[in-house]
Amino acid sequence: MEFDRRSFLHLLSASALSSTFPDSIARALAIPANNKTGTLADVEHIVFMMQENRAFDHYLGSLSGVRGFSDPRAVQLHGGNSVFYQPLVAGTPEPYVLPYHPTAANLGMQFIEDLEHDWDTTHIAWNVGNWDQWVPAKSPLTMVYLTRSDIPYHYALADGFTVCDAYHASLLGPTDPNRYHMFTGWVGNNGTGGGPVVDNAEAGYSWLTFPEILQDAGITWRVYQDIGAGLDAAGSYGDDSTDAYVGNYGDNSLLYFDQYRNAPTSSPLYQRAVTGTNAAVSGTIFDQFRADCAGNKLPQVSWVCAPEAYSEHPNWPANYGAYYVSQILDALTANPELWSKTVLFVLYDENDGFFDHMVPPTPPQSAAQGLSTVPITNEIYPGGTDTTSGVSPPGPYGLGARVPMFVISPWSKGGWVSSEVFDHTSLIRFVQARFGTESAPLTNPNITAWREAVCGDLTSAFNFATPNDATVTLPSTANYIPPNNEQDPVSYIPLPPVVQTMPVQESGTRRARAVPYGLNVASVASLSSKIVTLTFSNTGARTAVFQVRSASLLQAPRSYTVSPNATLTDTWEFAADGVAAYDLSVYGPNGFFRQYRGSALALTATNLESNLVYDTSAQGVTLVIKNVGTVPATVQVQNVHTGEATVHAVASGATFSSFVSLVQHAGWYDFLLTLESDVNFQQQLAGHLENGEASTTDPAMG
Repeated sequence: MEFDRRSFLHLLSASALSSTFPDSIARALAIPANNKTGTLADVEHIVFMMQENRAFDHYLGSLSGVRGFSDPRAVQLHGGNSVFYQPLVAGTPEPYVLPYHPTAANLGMQFIEDLEHDWDTTHIAWNVGNWDQWVPAKSPLTMVYLTRSDIPYHYALADGFTVCDAYHASLLGPTDPNRYHMFTGWVGNNGTGGGPVVDNAEAGYSWLTFPEILQDAGITWRVYQDIGAGLDAAGSYGDDSTDAYVGNYGDNSLLYFDQYRNAPTSSPLYQRAVTGTNAAVSGTIFDQFRADCAGNKLPQVSWVCAPEAYSEHPNWPANYGAYYVSQILDALTANPELWSKTVLFVLYDENDGFFDHMVPPTPPQSAAQGLSTVPITNEIYPGGTDTTSGVSPPGPYGLGARVPMFVISPWSKGGWVSSEVFDHTSLIRFVQARFGTESAPLTNPNITAWREAVCGDLTSAFNFATPNDATVTLPSTANYIPPNNEQDPVSYIPLPPVVQTMPVQESGTRRARAVPYGLNVASVASLSSKIVTLTFSNTGARTAVFQVRSASLLQAPRSYTVSPNATLTDTWEFAADGVAAYDLSVYGPNGFFRQYRGSALALTATNLESNLVYDTSAQGVTLVIKNVGTVPATVQVQNVHTGEATVHAVASGATFSSFVSLVQHAGWYDFLLTLESDVNFQQQLAGHLENGEASTTDPAMG
């Protein structure tokens, strides 16, 4: 169905076109949050708006205070380059492609080309955890990124509310299976109800969906969408509209389940998931949502599905999506009483093939790839047929690449960062935490034990106790209204520059929500047997995943999932390539890092064991260095944050310890241990002292 410019603009309300959006948002945000109990119970409405196909670094890598382009502990690839130096050819460190910013004007309104983002190419990029084949799998376009000047509205959301910089897609693959995680908790991992689904597939499924659980519990819910050409056009549920400015782009995944396809028109499943506005005939795509907000009829739980043009799916412009988000937020804040009780989550289903530098947590596929204290049942895809290549390789379902997540509410104002690990099942968990009770929990049997342990429930991203201490003003999105109703825009394909440089991240830190981890690692190197033993411990309240990477080409990364108050131990042989040596790096949540490097050129070589003892009451750590070698050692300890270095003589068999206050650096620490007598030896201990209190983000990123 074709529309000229006049007809298209008629579909948008006059108030939307003339709205003084920043004034209305600022006015609404000045109204105090519902703070009746000072707890999660003050939330009465939850709205999920899952947009399409953008990676975290692609959108927010240059935002200040998040783990982006200035990450001091980005993983190293084989060959010694940072993960940002993605090889042009698999297996060779050079030539490489760095993240690059396209040169086109008004980049937020450009139609940047779509990339491959299926199961197969994403697992090629993942490469058993090496995370080093993005360019061969996706093309150099994978390294494109945007900045504040391109997408100022998105950056203003982060400045004004809370952004999550450890929020991951649920699956290393495309849209549909990630949205199945949001709506149901999994993709039928064990073959239930027509699964597992690892690529875009929209056949009829029958496993249990979360809205059915809500329905049975008496929790009100709804999917807000436009019906486009009809949600069952051409006999297939979804949205087959040829007009990208109406419909739901097929993003209401409930329409691919037989429970909804076969539901009587009078049933709650049909009325709440298979109906919507009809903007191609009359009104606007926002009418139903606005009316329910204004009339205090917004359900307790809602999902919003945008038309294709507003979904932010490449090749559609990012700022078309900003305009759509602004209209949803404007509808909510137009009713201040409603907004005082509402949370809006704006997130993205997957990364579209755009690069993100953070290696996602994954369960080990075998003992050779790591260990887990948590069962990994239904988290490893055994391989099989799909809709892309015919045969999909085996591998972990997820977690997938990081994607942006904005937590927008009266309880999350103030420009905060939350670095707890989340994924799309965390959305379900948040609803469970709010509306489930001890006597009537909203139990979802689909979420696996591993995923429930590793991914948080998003409650840590809020301040429910004292929320009314911040205000924010957002920029207008009036200039982002599509200038026409172009259906098949020509894609913009920016090429990497001839002279490449690393992107510059905005300076400064942000306020950080507490994260529930208490991580440590102990390393013991046996020079005689040429074995390194690593012991992982976690005294926090949330399960954590460590990844260990070896500098040796012969040793693949391993993954270790450690439950609260648990430990795991594993061994690594000294590398067989080159000299007998070890060089292991350990990465964990919220910038946790350990490096252990040394050799066994002689049995009399210096051998030190280092560890940290955390002291939350004194806001510091005690660095403990034990000389387990046969010769005295003179060790230099550099405090990377201050630049100060001290030298300590430690006799064979002796132990040196020193308390270091972390008050000056908000709990962040980074110690580098070296020896003048052994250039092969180096240990580094970095991370954050977690004490359950709010803090600031890593100053090394600022």
